[in-house]
Amino acid sequence: MAEITAALVKELRDKTGAGMMDCKKALGEAGGDIEAAIDWLRKKGLAAAAKKAGRTAAEGLVGIAVEGGRGAVVEVNAETDFVARNDQFQGYVSTVTRLALATDGDIETLKQAAYPETGRTVADELTQLIATVGENMALRRSDVLVAEPGVVAGYVHNQTAEGLGKIGVLVALKSEGDAEKLGALGKQLAMHVAAANPLALDRSDVDASALDREREVLAEQARASGKPEEIIAKMVEGRLRKFYEENCLVEQTFVIDGETKITKVLENAAKEVGAPVTLTAFRRFQLGEGIEKEESDFAAEVAAARG
Repeated sequence: MAEITAALVKELRDKTGAGMMDCKKALGEAGGDIEAAIDWLRKKGLAAAAKKAGRTAAEGLVGIAVEGGRGAVVEVNAETDFVARNDQFQGYVSTVTRLALATDGDIETLKQAAYPETGRTVADELTQLIATVGENMALRRSDVLVAEPGVVAGYVHNQTAEGLGKIGVLVALKSEGDAEKLGALGKQLAMHVAAANPLALDRSDVDASALDREREVLAEQARASGKPEEIIAKMVEGRLRKFYEENCLVEQTFVIDGETKITKVLENAAKEVGAPVTLTAFRRFQLGEGIEKEESDFAAEVAAARG
C-alpha cells in the first residue's frame, strides 16, 4: 500500500475540496490510490465530481492554426514560463502548428516533417532549440480537425502571441452555408468549449469506463437514501441526465448567453447561414493537463543534504 503522505492528502483535498481528515481516511480506504479515493469521497457525499483537467503542471505553449475547413492544435512543453515567452520558442511552436495542418494529427509524422529552411526535421530542430536555449522541451501532442464542406474555427485563451496560449480549442462545423458566418459561430463555440471544458461531444461520445464509474458512484449515493433498488435505478438515470447536460457539448448551456442549449444554437444558426449546421468534433488542449509536476519538499532536501 502506498504511504499516505501529507502531500498526497493535500493533493486529494485540492482536487475534491473535502476536509483534511476525510481525505486522509479516503486514501486509507483506497490504499493510497487518488482516483479510488475520489470515488470513495463522492459515494459518501463528501466531494463533487472531479474535473477532467485539474491544475496544469507543465509550462510551454499550445498553438492553433486554421485554414478554411482544416485546423491543427499542438502542445509543446518547456520547463519554465520564461522560455514560453522566448521569441525563438514561440516561433518554433507557430511553425510546427502550421506544419501540423498538412498531417492527420499523428505526432510521430509531425516530428519527421521537414522544418523550413534548415535541412532538419521538426524533431531535430527542437533538439537544436534545446541546445540553444538550455532548457528541456518536448513536442507532446497534436491533432487535426477537418470539416468538408464547412469550417474549422479556433480560439486561444490567455493568448501570449498570435495563435499561441495556455488553452487552444478547435471546433469543426459541417455546413454548406455562409463560410464567414459559420466562422463567427465557430469562434463563439470554441470560446464556450474553452470555458465549459466538455468531456464529450454527445452521449455516444462519452467514454464507457467514465460512464460506468459515474453510474457506480451515483448508485452508491442513491442507496444511502434507503429506497428500493427499482427506485434507485430511476434516481441514477435522472442524475445521469444531469451528468450528460453538464459534460456533453451539444447538451450544455451556451456560456455566451447563459440560457440556450448548444443544440438550439446550431438550429438557430442554420437560418442565419442558409443551410443546416452540424457540430462534428472539437478539440481542447490545456497546457500541461495530465502531467503531474514533481513537488519538491525543500526541508527534506536540506535535511538529506546535511545527512
